[in-house]
Amino acid sequence: MTDQRTASDGEAFAEGFRRLGLGTIIGMRTWGGEIWLSSSNFLVDKGIATAAETGVYGPEGEWLIEGRGVQPDIVVDDLPAATFRGGDAQLDAAVRYLQGQIRDHPAPVPPPPAYPDKAWKPGRP
Repeated sequence: MTDQRTASDGEAFAEGFRRLGLGTIIGMRTWGGEIWLSSSNFLVDKGIATAAETGVYGPEGEWLIEGRGVQPDIVVDDLPAATFRGGDAQLDAAVRYLQGQIRDHPAPVPPPPAYPDKAWKPGRP
């Protein structure tokens, strides 16, 4: 699940989830701000100021995400008024989608293996 507030590593996760074929992304397009940060900007008080430094690119040699975000497979918006009343359209859509997947593609339950012999035998610890 993603929305317009999904940023940085959340976007990297969504992009990787899609590229690896791990499932369906549901929600809204992400913020579009994934970029690696520099941590080499040391301050006088020995603190660090991070700064946006390097964009992210894919194996095909094209820039990813920065400026455009990750587009979900199923677009569902959480409207503010409905959210204020306790609704969550994205979560509801995700649950419906997963229930449909479970119904349409049931996973077989494997039979249990033979029970091990745990009886005490002389000479065996």
